[in-house]
Amino acid sequence: MQTNGLIIIKKKSMKTTNYFLALILLSFVTWSCTTSDDLSQGTLKTSINKNVQELTTAMNAISSSASYKVLTNSDLEAGPSYVKSSSDLTVAPIDSIMLSDITGVYEYNRSHNTYKKWQLSMLNFFTKSADNDTQMIVKLPEEKVLKPRTLLFYTPADTLLTNNYVFTLNDYVYKFNRYLWDYKMASTINIKDVAAGDLKIQSGYNRNDGYHFASEFAFPGGAMAKCDYSSGDTAVATYAISDGTKTLYEEKYTSINNKLLRRHRENSYSLTVGDIQIIRTLGKNSLDSAKVYVAGVLQVNSKVEVVDVATTTDSTEVCLTNQKRELKITFDDGTSTTMTQLLGTTMLDIRKLFVSLRQTYFATSVVDWIAWDIYRSKK
Repeated sequence: MQTNGLIIIKKKSMKTTNYFLALILLSFVTWSCTTSDDLSQGTLKTSINKNVQELTTAMNAISSSASYKVLTNSDLEAGPSYVKSSSDLTVAPIDSIMLSDITGVYEYNRSHNTYKKWQLSMLNFFTKSADNDTQMIVKLPEEKVLKPRTLLFYTPADTLLTNNYVFTLNDYVYKFNRYLWDYKMASTINIKDVAAGDLKIQSGYNRNDGYHFASEFAFPGGAMAKCDYSSGDTAVATYAISDGTKTLYEEKYTSINNKLLRRHRENSYSLTVGDIQIIRTLGKNSLDSAKVYVAGVLQVNSKVEVVDVATTTDSTEVCLTNQKRELKITFDDGTSTTMTQLLGTTMLDIRKLFVSLRQTYFATSVVDWIAWDIYRSKK
């Protein structure tokens, strides 16, 4: 009986142990699910503020750099005009300027005696000082870069300037005629013997595929800014800032050409700030409501309203970056804010950066002008 009793007691103990184990396991699973859901909802405000702060820190570093000041100089619009004007594209059928055609070292003249009045050729202001088999190197004073309107004018103080801004082309392709162009350049920038970043540009146009433009600038600290735009039946506009493998900011707008309406209509939209992502896609009958995610977790108690602040019937890029869109976020606690309010002056720096990357006035103007004058001098 004692043995049987022991056996019975043992069975009861095992049942009791299993019962408690089951309760513990059930409680753990329930707690885990509840906690995961609660945290995903409760951390949207915390996460978005954290990611905005990381983006702000990165943009502060970018905007304080010498390369940013050159890229975003508000005086650049007054610089030399881009050579791709309709009057220039008269060569038939297709002509081209390659890097091998323009290699060498070109230095800005600081002497008034070298200028030839009434001959508006960039070669009157730059002298080829050395040969180079693989690169085109353009050297000029940083002061002329920051004030492009002074580039083609001489002042006595110019003799005291140093050609300390060095633009080195490692790749250059420019194919063109009246109806198309295909352009590519890759370069490095050095200011006062300090690496200031790498600039790459690609653009093109033909009547079948429309227009495409892409540019990127890699800053010395590891940050990179990219913008990409293409027209055509499916138009895509993308603006992105990253630091290494981490995406700090990315906005993407996709639109489809409706042939019946003869205009582009939004197909999808997304904004990413760190691990916060806002997505709106085309539903069965119209655009779905925007959804917000934290690290891939949908925030079911939060709401995002997409407000287009620019009125247009046909647009291929209605974005926060180009001031045509605003995003209003309502958190699960009922409070709300906009992305512009969250980002503050950082949004202004972002917009300024991408305007410069889309236009790249000075970099393309000076280099292309020299390339164009070399091309014409050989004709």
